[in-house]
Amino acid sequence: MLEEKNPQLTPISALGEFGMIKHLTEKFSLTNESSLLGVGDDAAIIDPLDQKVLVSTDTLIEGVHFNLGYVPLKHLGYKAVVVNLSDIAAMNGTPTQILVSIAVSNRFPIEALDEIYAGIKLACDRYKVDLVGGDTTSSTSGLVLTLTAIGLCPQDQIVRRDGAKQGDLLVVSGDLGGAYLGLQILEREHSVFLANPNMQPEMQGFDYILERQLKPEARTDVKAILKTLEILPTSMIDVSDGLASEILHLSAQSKVGIRLYEEKIPFDTMTITTADEFNLNPAMCALNGGEDYELLFTIAAADFDKIKNHPDFSIIGHVVEQAQGNKMVLRGSNELADLTAQGWDAILGSED
Repeated sequence: MLEEKNPQLTPISALGEFGMIKHLTEKFSLTNESSLLGVGDDAAIIDPLDQKVLVSTDTLIEGVHFNLGYVPLKHLGYKAVVVNLSDIAAMNGTPTQILVSIAVSNRFPIEALDEIYAGIKLACDRYKVDLVGGDTTSSTSGLVLTLTAIGLCPQDQIVRRDGAKQGDLLVVSGDLGGAYLGLQILEREHSVFLANPNMQPEMQGFDYILERQLKPEARTDVKAILKTLEILPTSMIDVSDGLASEILHLSAQSKVGIRLYEEKIPFDTMTITTADEFNLNPAMCALNGGEDYELLFTIAAADFDKIKNHPDFSIIGHVVEQAQGNKMVLRGSNELADLTAQGWDAILGSED
């Protein structure tokens, strides 16, 4: 961590709260038609443009959600934005604005905050969202980032978690499990470094899964792809806490049961080989790992021909009546296993 005693670094006290806010946000500009007023007044002004407003918020806490021993500050800023935009995408919305609140201790110089905000700006530019406000305060327990994402969506295009119906197909974007295995690599190499700081980390060859963990992307592109296919999901959620947990959320909200097929879960080749290296089942990494930020959704069975063999999507199961429960059909057999939520618990801050 950057030390405040370094004469080349600028302590937060040198700028003060308002000076720091101005310093951190002066490079941000408004690009969305719906953003009428951004940073600088008591509140932002947003015009919903005759659409419905979607709002989501997340808090990331040092030592609980991230470890600065191996998470670069710029990546942290980028990821903090992405995890919020993913929630808007999961409602089939278009993200338009964010608000950023940050709590820091005096061990962080201005240059450290510059790195975080550089990552935030990269995400804003990448996803065409506007920074329109937030807050800064002091912390006695490390770094805390709270982001709120705002999005827009026409009423008839909003997709919630409670619309899945018996006979629907269960679909997921991209591939799963990579972020969890990227975390295993980071944790392993960090432990090696703590034991022997002279050891060089062995990160080569793991680029894809490391990026899935450190610099994930929100699937804001899925809305346009599905629109082109003329498909509107019946329910949807993002895969932030593990596939099993998200399936259970859809099941509970829609009052249905779900059959998941283990052999249909999509994996990148690197995820499979790395899981083998750690003696882990890739399916368990997908089910319980989390942080993939892919979209899990259900569609009407009548839309099967529109989506089959599409490179962005995998059909991994189907919806059954609630009384049949939530089960996974095991690979190579017809044996059923109960789906239970064993992934990330945001309250406990651990894996169950």
